[in-house]
Amino acid sequence: MQQIDSILIKEKAKELGFLLTGISKAKKLEDQARKLEQWLNKGFQAEMTYLEKYFDQRIDPEIMMPGTKSIITLSHNYFQEKDCTSDVNIARYAYGKDYHEVLKNKAAQLIAFISEKYGNIQAKAFVDSAPVMEREWAQNSGIAWLGKNTLAIHPKEGSYFFLVCIFIDLEIQVDDPISNFCGTCRKCIDACPTAAIHREGYLLDASKCISYLTIELKNEIPSEFTNQMKDWIFGCDICQEVCPWNRFAKRTEEAEFMQNEDILKLNKSDWLALTEESFKTLTKNSPIKRPKWKGLIRNVKFNLQ
Repeated sequence: MQQIDSILIKEKAKELGFLLTGISKAKKLEDQARKLEQWLNKGFQAEMTYLEKYFDQRIDPEIMMPGTKSIITLSHNYFQEKDCTSDVNIARYAYGKDYHEVLKNKAAQLIAFISEKYGNIQAKAFVDSAPVMEREWAQNSGIAWLGKNTLAIHPKEGSYFFLVCIFIDLEIQVDDPISNFCGTCRKCIDACPTAAIHREGYLLDASKCISYLTIELKNEIPSEFTNQMKDWIFGCDICQEVCPWNRFAKRTEEAEFMQNEDILKLNKSDWLALTEESFKTLTKNSPIKRPKWKGLIRNVKFNLQ
């Protein structure tokens, strides 16, 4: 089968608003499988038991989508300057509309373009909602390396970007991985107030991560984290804020991700005054609906201790 040049695909992806596009050959992620198994065995997934499921699909594209020959990995910028009008902190990725639907729509348009160019194809897009190791594919395709904070980083774009993977049954020209440029820097490790990042980096104990504690955790936040949450009520950007590579981060041009002022202007007292019904209305199209009203109010109250 003739290998397809990736230029047209990358040009279309850029037209759709994607930041970077990389192509990698579909293969079983042997090294990542071993690391994932070790991570799970340490219990670092905490209550996120869904990460223990579908292990084979996570590491083998052929099991996830039979016939997959290439992985197209795309990044999409969401960076905006930090909102300073409130006494609470919300992760930047949640400033605007829920990214899942926005990026699924863009990925569908890219798949339609490829299908129009190259005929009947099989392709499936994944946006952080399936057992796909997006960061590993980003690394394999040369659009990022995995930093000491375990996030995907690009030397010219920083780390404030979403990742999308398209599994496709076409042989496409592949890209080379890029080098890791974290070097001896340990700013993210030293800045993490809950010591979630291993002292040597590249390993995250999710049970200590503020993002996990404010979004994924269903039970009460353990008292050991009192006075360590730094007023974060949804997610956390601390390890990105201190990362030197994010000095290159540029403001997103995606209108769907622009700040929702109705959400970002709320102070702790405003959040606590919200009824469950008003919370649902306010966060209908926002990622902030994830922990639900009960979880968000729990987060605000914990930060008042």
